[in-house]
Amino acid sequence: MTKRQEALINSFISTHGDQITPAYMDIIAYLSELDYNPYKLGSGITFKHDLHTKQMAKLGTKGGKKKGFSPFFALRFSVCRGYSQRFSDVVGDYIAKYPTREARCVNGECTYCGGEPGTHVYTYTASNCEGQTHCGAYAVEIPDVTADDVEEIKKLIKEEHAYLMRHQVGVEVE
Repeated sequence: MTKRQEALINSFISTHGDQITPAYMDIIAYLSELDYNPYKLGSGITFKHDLHTKQMAKLGTKGGKKKGFSPFFALRFSVCRGYSQRFSDVVGDYIAKYPTREARCVNGECTYCGGEPGTHVYTYTASNCEGQTHCGAYAVEIPDVTADDVEEIKKLIKEEHAYLMRHQVGVEVE
């Protein structure tokens, strides 16, 4: 990272205190290893790769004066399957919150993401056993990230990164 990017990250981390520092810094370091650079986007920070420019992750602050401010972390992991119940619940909450973001690529109505339609969408099976798909172009907020989540988040980042590099850039990575 450049000094300016480091200052951007340090400013965000220092705003939210020691409780998030270890987990967030571990994730940020991993994103940096894969050449995802932090950029200021509105009041938050987005992480994009220079070769495919798709957003992989996002940091920001939510809340207000009445409820207080808290950090949030969002991650794009739409190609990933077989993740823990925690992340399955995150996807279910995302789908419930944004019902209009149904995956249009599965019907041939969108070509924003590379690869076969249906391979890069969030999937969720509701309690009524109905399968749902939602657009994979968005980073999904993962609430209350802790050190216990870091290894799974890194695994999700690695899988999404490999997909994006293969289908957006044409480069195979491990």
